[in-house]
Amino acid sequence: MDFLNALVAFSNYVLIPAVAYGSQLALGALGVTLIYGILRFSNFAHGDTMAFGTMVTILFTWWFQSMGINLGPLPTALLALPFGILGTMILVLVTDRMVYRFYRKQKAAPVIFVMVSLGVMFILNGLVRFIIGPGDQRFADGERFIMTAREFKHMTGLKEGLALKTTQGITVVTAVLVVIALFWFLNRTRTGKSMRAFSDNEDLALLSGINPERVVVYTWMIVAALITIAGVLYGLDKSFKPFTYFQLLLPIFASAIVGGLGNPIGAIAGGFVIAFSEMTITYAWKKVLVYLMPESLEPSGLVQLLSTDYKFAVSFVILIIVLLFRPTGLFKGKSV
Repeated sequence: MDFLNALVAFSNYVLIPAVAYGSQLALGALGVTLIYGILRFSNFAHGDTMAFGTMVTILFTWWFQSMGINLGPLPTALLALPFGILGTMILVLVTDRMVYRFYRKQKAAPVIFVMVSLGVMFILNGLVRFIIGPGDQRFADGERFIMTAREFKHMTGLKEGLALKTTQGITVVTAVLVVIALFWFLNRTRTGKSMRAFSDNEDLALLSGINPERVVVYTWMIVAALITIAGVLYGLDKSFKPFTYFQLLLPIFASAIVGGLGNPIGAIAGGFVIAFSEMTITYAWKKVLVYLMPESLEPSGLVQLLSTDYKFAVSFVILIIVLLFRPTGLFKGKSV
């Protein structure tokens, strides 16, 4: 029974949150890897574009809630999500037309695009804070839990309870469906094959009659959908704060680079590597060890390697290690 209690405690505080967080990072990292693989630059405005899409979704969510429109046990944000995706698509396409397109025609070096994306990042950061404010915004409604800890204890008779939040279930299911749809699009549709061909060899793709501007438009639209979904799922699971989304840029980039920049499968794997690393290193293991160890050896401290305040530092350390020893990542993407 003590082993089962330890397993439940581990699942409740590490396993389930890490799977949900990893799903969110994976969707964000897919956006990074698509931009790097097809448009060939690292978009530092990624996190703040995610914040913009989430903000649009929140504004529509509040509007629907004020009119009494909801989805019952599910969050109303799911109803507003298509509007957030549409708003983000418009934003990135307008930004590309007004900013990136000029440098693309000049065939500017990738570092120029990175510097330009930094400027876009600061503008979006200020715009989102101006519209919705810098503070925490909670917009989740509907049923909070699929199963509460009390219900689990009653069913199993264990001392530890397992709580499964609705947002965690929605995150995992949505991420699986989005990834399946994305891979089907890239591998089965003519446009997806054109994007892959453009990524593999731009000159050969142009000789084959592929329209580069069309590839760029579809890439931005797919990225807009991915990061808006990721941002909304993260906001539902935790809360929305513009500066937090700016900070998310680090673990998202770390996920893409650890998995292999430019490799979609690597982006997904990297997201879970980063999520589980952050959760296990910042978790206080005392509760689990108390169940597993003899009473004489029970720890008196929290048995926590790092405080949760240093969660993003874990991503940074992993990123540095990968860049030093395996710059192509786990799945051999493009070298950084």
